[in-house]
Amino acid sequence: MANQTCMGAVMQCSQGVAPSTLVPTPKTVLTSSMVAANILDHIPIMNIPPFGMCRSPANPTVAAATAAALGVLTPMPCIPATPAPWIAGAPTVLLCGAPALNDSSKLMCIWAGTISINFAGQVTHQIP
Repeated sequence: MANQTCMGAVMQCSQGVAPSTLVPTPKTVLTSSMVAANILDHIPIMNIPPFGMCRSPANPTVAAATAAALGVLTPMPCIPATPAPWIAGAPTVLLCGAPALNDSSKLMCIWAGTISINFAGQVTHQIP
């Protein structure tokens, strides 16, 4: 079983250069005394802070900087673009009306990045 994800979960984007920490929307539900997350916690900046620099050529700022550097890949500051909720979650565990987020869930960035959870933020509560 997967661990339930909460405030402080460590995330990594496949196109980012640094990890980031999940900031769930405040809820009344806690897990290990931390605010629990659900699949709707996908709002850029508010829930998903930047991952340092972005190296995806699909990102217009990276493409422009790379073109200006005569084709040498030039990473630019990351600004997550995550319009859709996390994929999967725990459909049998509803948290404030949406499936709870677990550490096997994925989030897609429109700049071709896949965001995964490296550490759920706690290790005592497991969900399917």
